[in-house]
Amino acid sequence: MPENRQTAGPVAPEPELPRFQPLRTLLPGVALTALGTGAAFGAHLVLPAVSALMAALVLGAVVANTGLLRPSAQPGVRATSKTPLRAGIVLLGLQLAVADVLALGLPVLGVIVVTVFCTFFGTVVLARWLGLGTERGVLVAAGTAICGASAVAAMRGVVDSEEEDVMTAVALVTLFGTVTVFALPVLHGGGAMDDAGFGMWAGASVHEVGQVVAAAGAVGSTALASAVVVKLTRVLLLAPMIVGVGLWRRTRTRTTAGPRPPIVPLFVVGFLGAVALGSLDVLPAPVLDAAALAQTILLSAGLFALGTAVRIVPLVRTGGRSIVLGAGATLIVTTVAGVGIVLVT
Repeated sequence: MPENRQTAGPVAPEPELPRFQPLRTLLPGVALTALGTGAAFGAHLVLPAVSALMAALVLGAVVANTGLLRPSAQPGVRATSKTPLRAGIVLLGLQLAVADVLALGLPVLGVIVVTVFCTFFGTVVLARWLGLGTERGVLVAAGTAICGASAVAAMRGVVDSEEEDVMTAVALVTLFGTVTVFALPVLHGGGAMDDAGFGMWAGASVHEVGQVVAAAGAVGSTALASAVVVKLTRVLLLAPMIVGVGLWRRTRTRTTAGPRPPIVPLFVVGFLGAVALGSLDVLPAPVLDAAALAQTILLSAGLFALGTAVRIVPLVRTGGRSIVLGAGATLIVTTVAGVGIVLVT
C-alpha cells in the first residue's frame, strides 16, 4: 500500500496543504478548476444529454492524462477536490422534501431501502471475493447504491482509501451508470411496467442524478416525474450510510494509533439540515433555483478536481477485476430494484 502513495505522482502529500497555505500557491490550481468547470458547462450546453457533472469528471481525467496538469497547479486542484463537493452535497438536500418522500408510500420506500441495502453489502462482498479490498468495495458500493461519483466523493471522507481506489470507483460508477441510461429504456420495451413504474425503476437503480433524468426522460414526462422523487429519496440514504460506515471504521480503529473518524461528518449534518429547511417550504423559487445552480457548479468543480487524479494506466492494470465489480454492482441494483417495483406496482 505505501508503494502506491509513493508512486502516485508529484501530488503533494496531505501535510503539505496546511490551512494557512499561502493563497498564491493555490491560485493556479483553483484557476484551472474554474476553467475546467466552465468548459464542462459549455459541453453540457452543446450536448444536453451529457450532464455538467459527467463532463467535468471526464475533462479532469483528460487534463491529467495528457500532461496538461502542471506541478504548480496540483496544490490548488487538490485543495478544491474536497470542500466544493461537500458543499454541493449539502445544497443537494434542498431539493428533497420529506412530504414528497412519504407520498411514495411504504411499499416503494421499502423497495428503495432494500435495493440500497442489497447493493451496498452485495458489492462489498463481491469486492472482497475478487480480492480488491473492502475500501474499494465500499466506495463502489456507495456510488452504485446512492448517487454515483458524488457518493464516492462523500464516502471518501470516511473511508481510509488509496487514491487509486477512489479514482477506480468514480470511473466504474460513471461507466456503468452511462450503460444503464441506454439499457433501461430498451428493457422497458418488454412492457412489464407502465411509464410511472419505469420511472421508479430508473430512480431506484441508475447511478447519477443526471443519468436518471436522461434515462427516464427518454420514456416520457410521467416516468421522469416519478424517477426524480425516487432518486432523491435514494440520495437521502447517503447520510445514514456514511454514519454507518463511520461507526464501522471507529470500531476498526479502536485499538490503533491516530485519530478516529467522526461518527457524523460535518457535511452530513449540513445535508440533513438542508433537507429539513427544504421540507419547510419557506424558501422562494428564485432562491431554490440559485441553490440548484450553485450545487451543480460546486459538484462540477469538485468532480473536475477529482478527475485529475484519474490515471488510465493503473485503472487498466486492475481493469479486469474492477470491471467485473462495477458490472456486478450494477446488475445487483437494477435487478433488485426492477423486481421490487414490479411486485409493488
